[in-house]
Amino acid sequence: QLQLVESGGGLVQPGGPLRLSCAASGFTLGYYAIGWFRQAPGKEREAISCISILGSTGYSDSVKGRFTISRDNAKNTVYLQMNTVKPEDTAVYYCAARGSTFRSMCFMSENEYTYWGQGTQVTVSS
Repeated sequence: QLQLVESGGGLVQPGGPLRLSCAASGFTLGYYAIGWFRQAPGKEREAISCISILGSTGYSDSVKGRFTISRDNAKNTVYLQMNTVKPEDTAVYYCAARGSTFRSMCFMSENEYTYWGQGTQVTVSS
């Protein structure tokens, strides 16, 4: 069974760091492009970062320079390092995966993704 599981969410103070993990089971994450998305209360889900099979990355303007996506294929895990977090980063964070023949491309649209995790809550508050 193909499954993605996010972890690492929680309560963090403004300006602090937090690292989210997206672990895969039932498939080899190294063969998939990965995206991170988030959905704040009352808002639509938005793409915030992606990483291609070969490691190319993309970021939304809202997180560029603060968040870093990376992958550790040996651990079958993708990470989202969040630095200098803000209250507006409060949301449920999801990771998603899709296979692709374009190994250097990553995708910033949720319609591009096939497999989704259940989400992890991040709350930024003092």
